[in-house]
Amino acid sequence: MAEQTQTCIVLNDVTVVSQDIEPCGDPRICLVGSLADDAETVEAAKKFNVPVVTSETGEEYVSDSAFCTYFVLSDFESPVFEELDKAGVRLLGKPALIELSGNGVLTYTRRPVFCHVMKDAILVFTGFRKKNEVCRLLKLVHYMGGSVKNEIIDTVTHLLAYSSTGEKYQYANTFNIPIMSEDWVHAAWAHRDEVGARATTDTMAKYKLKVFQNLRIVLVGFQEEDQSQMEDLVTQNGGFNTTLEDQQATHVVLEDQTVTEKPPDCPPKAHVVKAEWFWTSIQMEAPPSETLHLFEELNASMLSPRQMFSSPSTPGSRSRRRKRLRETVQHLAQDDSSSALPSAPASKRRSSAGDLAFLSADGSFLDDTASTPNRLAPPSGSSEQIPLSPPPVDLRQLSARQRVFHELVKTECNYVSILDAIEKVIKVPLENNSQSGGPMLDSQELRYIFGNLPPIHTVHTRMRDDLLHLAHNWTPDASIGEIILKYSTELEKAYPPFINFFENMKEMLQKISSERPRFHAFLKIAQNKPECGRQSLQELLIRPVQRLPSMSLLIGDILKHTEKTSPDHVALEQALDKIKSVMTFINDDKRKTEAKLKLFEIHNDIEMCPPNLVASHRMHMSKVDVTELSDSCSGRGDTLTLFLFNDVLEICKKKSKYNSIKSPSRANLHALKSIKTYKHLEMMNLAHIKRIVDIRETEDCHNVFALIIRSNQELKERLFTFTLIQDDITKSTFLKTLCRTVANIACRNDVENFLVSMDPHHLDIETSDVSLTNALSKALKFATRTGRKVSRAFSFNKSPSKLKRAVSTVMSPFGTLPQQSSMRGATSVNNLAVSDNYTEKLVSSVFTFDIL
Repeated sequence: MAEQTQTCIVLNDVTVVSQDIEPCGDPRICLVGSLADDAETVEAAKKFNVPVVTSETGEEYVSDSAFCTYFVLSDFESPVFEELDKAGVRLLGKPALIELSGNGVLTYTRRPVFCHVMKDAILVFTGFRKKNEVCRLLKLVHYMGGSVKNEIIDTVTHLLAYSSTGEKYQYANTFNIPIMSEDWVHAAWAHRDEVGARATTDTMAKYKLKVFQNLRIVLVGFQEEDQSQMEDLVTQNGGFNTTLEDQQATHVVLEDQTVTEKPPDCPPKAHVVKAEWFWTSIQMEAPPSETLHLFEELNASMLSPRQMFSSPSTPGSRSRRRKRLRETVQHLAQDDSSSALPSAPASKRRSSAGDLAFLSADGSFLDDTASTPNRLAPPSGSSEQIPLSPPPVDLRQLSARQRVFHELVKTECNYVSILDAIEKVIKVPLENNSQSGGPMLDSQELRYIFGNLPPIHTVHTRMRDDLLHLAHNWTPDASIGEIILKYSTELEKAYPPFINFFENMKEMLQKISSERPRFHAFLKIAQNKPECGRQSLQELLIRPVQRLPSMSLLIGDILKHTEKTSPDHVALEQALDKIKSVMTFINDDKRKTEAKLKLFEIHNDIEMCPPNLVASHRMHMSKVDVTELSDSCSGRGDTLTLFLFNDVLEICKKKSKYNSIKSPSRANLHALKSIKTYKHLEMMNLAHIKRIVDIRETEDCHNVFALIIRSNQELKERLFTFTLIQDDITKSTFLKTLCRTVANIACRNDVENFLVSMDPHHLDIETSDVSLTNALSKALKFATRTGRKVSRAFSFNKSPSKLKRAVSTVMSPFGTLPQQSSMRGATSVNNLAVSDNYTEKLVSSVFTFDIL
């Protein structure tokens, strides 16, 4: 299509821009149809200071050559428009006239212009095969003030593509020319009546061509999980999943790690590409050129050992195979075996997960020879270059101590190569803000995932260098322990931040990967790189969690094979203790971190929970479900939950969802999900717990304990009695934890003095009370399961005098428990406030069942 030239002329003080149309008479505006009564259109027409006429069809003004008439219509899809268009007159839409009235300039071309939604847009079409479809799109672009070229030139602003393939597509993708789908044109046309609307705004970016738009893709050789995920991505990105029988298939994607030959029944016009093409397309949000990722069949020199050993061969080749197998086994049996077979051409050989697992002498999938320098910088004061791998040795000639040390050095080199791979293949590219498609992770997410890894990487790189130097300069009196001790402090600082938040980091990684296809594709591409050995990022990141236990075992083995008279024996013992202490410190710190996270969960699940329960110093220690036997918290027989923290005891009542919502109607089903499990009763300072009483077990009294409470403000004692109803924790375990925590608050080391054992009758706990409570608890559980609400009224037989004397006696942490006879004579109970309810007799227990 030839370019049109523009001529600017002035007619009756009105500027008119003409494109390849000779000027005629004076300009005139004709408002057609309903626009004659449209006030906005009439006002806009008057701004041009030219004659304005009206007509139902405009036919009477078509042949009037005395004027250059502009026909303004409200619709370009009516019979009136079609007749005027055939006549070749100048046609404008209402939105175009209103926009032109802003600067008083009338622009006319040989093509009708309804609006300026695509003003200044210059398009190139590609991939469309149906002529009527192309004609329709072409008209709409022109109606919206845009233009179309045959070839991509410097002035082209957009490429309108049918599918994400072809030379024009690749050119536009390379030079960042927006590639739009035909839906973009239709969406822009839907805004034709909006004055000032533009198709180039950010809101229209959603109509960019999808990654696999109208591509018909066949996936071959993938595992079921990967296959399902990839099929979903194809569909989400505008493509179609198909089979090899589909002769219209555009791409056949092969898992090149498992498929060695091109399927014989591939569709003739399909591109046969590797899986890397698929994941690169997702990551870059545009398919790369297929020529960069074409599948190549393996020849004999490129087959992996397993593929060679499992393939059919002639008798002559079988003999060569046996010889090669012997050489391979001998090579792998050597301690210094590399990842490549002796006779395998490294430059042509393709590797797979199976190859690397088969070839790696130490079980690692990683080989750092391609990504790191071959030699270390010399130690200070030395000009010697140290290789990045242990020296070649014959294990049979080494002592047991040296063999284990050799294994330690190998695993340390391997571990550092893993950290190198994470750094170079994954972390550094993700930190590149200029990556195509924009950053996949923000700075905060990068810090959360990788921020705690550099200190580990640094200390182990230095440790590896020292271990390698020792391995290449080995002497019988070499000190291995001194090297470990040298870095123990740094290890203790480096590991806790990483391991403490490893689970949270892993969950975040999974969440981001599932929500962001580009990031997921990036990880898939990285996984297939030799440096990562087909291991996912999660599999690589778990290595620091496993490293210290592995080191501990190896150092322990070295210690076993070191003579006690050797100077290194003491150093190794100290090194082993240091590593174990680091592991212990990490585990303790990890538990503390998890406890802090648990604190927020507990707070959010308690109704009317005090806000100050959440504090930076507070950590969750334990939790038990109990039934109250006293009447100090909620009521005798109520089911409570005790949350033990390092400084307080939160006492809650366990709520029933059936009591919270009277009718389980459909309208209330959503509310059921948001009900909190517990209701706050009391948050008790552990410093107020003066004694913990373990009630001895009897035939009818099981899992009962009591707490003697006295606060500094109240200066009076309270007795809390509970029976433990939780099966996954024993009473002794909970009481020991409670005593230890209370002792820590009191800054005392005599933990045992906080716990006393007593018979039930010493605190006037009748076995009938316990039996009744246990029966009630079972009844409540049954009622809850069957959807019944239980209301109960009962009382316990308490003797105030006995209770007062018992509590007063056990209050002294240094006193001894008197006999029952002496308790009868005790009178120091004046400061004990006892409710009148304690004098009630156990008269009856009433169970009332209300059917919901």
